[in-house]
Amino acid sequence: MTEAREPRLLPWAGTGGKPCYLITDADGGPVSRLADTTESVQLGMGAELLAHARGMLPDAPRGELRYLAECLTEALADALRVAESRGRRLERLN
Repeated sequence: MTEAREPRLLPWAGTGGKPCYLITDADGGPVSRLADTTESVQLGMGAELLAHARGMLPDAPRGELRYLAECLTEALADALRVAESRGRRLERLN
């Protein structure tokens, strides 16, 4: 009998912003590897955006602040989705 696997929350949203999930075996596969790569890119972009924001905020005009806030909001949403997905996978190991 095969072990039931909990679906993996993927690092992108589906239609209407709904979460996307993947059910795979222990070895993963191409979609699992794509998700790993996407998570890495999203977290790297978030770190770069945060560094940019820290340098820009002291002298930024209002219009640029709104754009920066929108980008930071999107990056935070990505990071939270990655954290939730990884947290679920860590819980299974315990």
